[in-house]
Amino acid sequence: MADEPAHNLALNIKQLREARGLTQHQIAKVAALPRPTWANLESGAANPTLSVLMKVAGALQVSLEELVGPPRAVARLYKARELPLRRRGKVNVRRLLPDPIAGMELERMELAPGASMAGVPHTPGTREYLTCESGALELSAAGERWRLEPGDVVVFRGDQNHGYRNPTRGRAVAYAVVTLARAIAPDGA
Repeated sequence: MADEPAHNLALNIKQLREARGLTQHQIAKVAALPRPTWANLESGAANPTLSVLMKVAGALQVSLEELVGPPRAVARLYKARELPLRRRGKVNVRRLLPDPIAGMELERMELAPGASMAGVPHTPGTREYLTCESGALELSAAGERWRLEPGDVVVFRGDQNHGYRNPTRGRAVAYAVVTLARAIAPDGA
């Protein structure tokens, strides 16, 4: 019974509302619904119309699927070993997020002393934000070279040839945020 849509709906709506720090009155106003209707939804006794569900989903900024699906855990710990890791020579590159974010990549790079790695050019229009966490890092792109110390950030076009190098005798750790440009369909759509 705990997986019935009405039960899931009640648990999800209450959890999502409370996570936003809102009262039933406040969120009902955002959804343009009477507060008693909202209270009825949270009780599990409601059989809402699609129109009501759409208003609730809009107010909570979630999909309909998230409203009626099994409640999600409030949090989940991902151990570093569970996140994708790829090794390129003496460089370890690990994704930082377990779930993809559309149009964005977030990675942690750990470079052994003297290690280097060529970056792969991304879709035209892509921007990359590179920051040094510890050690030092050199970035080469567009015929130029930048040296990053802890806390420094360089922003560059990620759609060109680029490379990373640790010029020191110690380990370097850096983070890259890549904002991918959308590929344009051949017909311009």
